[in-house]
Amino acid sequence: MGSEKDISAEIKTGTGGKIIFAPDVIATIAGLAASDVKGVAGMSGGMVDGFAQMLGRKNLTKGVKVEVGSEEAAVDVSVIIEYGHRIQEVCASIQQSIKSSIENMTGLRVVEVNVFVQGISFDKQELKPEKPQKEKPEKEPPAPAEPSRVR
Repeated sequence: MGSEKDISAEIKTGTGGKIIFAPDVIATIAGLAASDVKGVAGMSGGMVDGFAQMLGRKNLTKGVKVEVGSEEAAVDVSVIIEYGHRIQEVCASIQQSIKSSIENMTGLRVVEVNVFVQGISFDKQELKPEKPQKEKPEKEPPAPAEPSRVR
């Protein structure tokens, strides 16, 4: 196996060999599964960053921490949720998506998926547009009053 820093998941096969998964592989699967859930605005760098940083799909392992053993895996994922979605439902969907993706693709058993909500994204297009203020017509100067006739 690798060094302590590079702990890999090993699965023995019936053919006398083994399959080894690097932690980054498991993290990439988890990140992709989480980012595909409706209501997820993006992945977050985690609590250490001090602020949530929106990321694209180029770095799917950002905000994902995995612990892998010989037959099991545990995942921590930090996400930013889109405003207007039910946070508990989105998180439950993230947990299910990550669990099923890892188990189906690797054969590892996922023992836990912890979701850390790091922020809410307010997409300007989804918010109600402000009513445009009607321009106040400039008042025309009052017409000269006709001189009143005193009788």
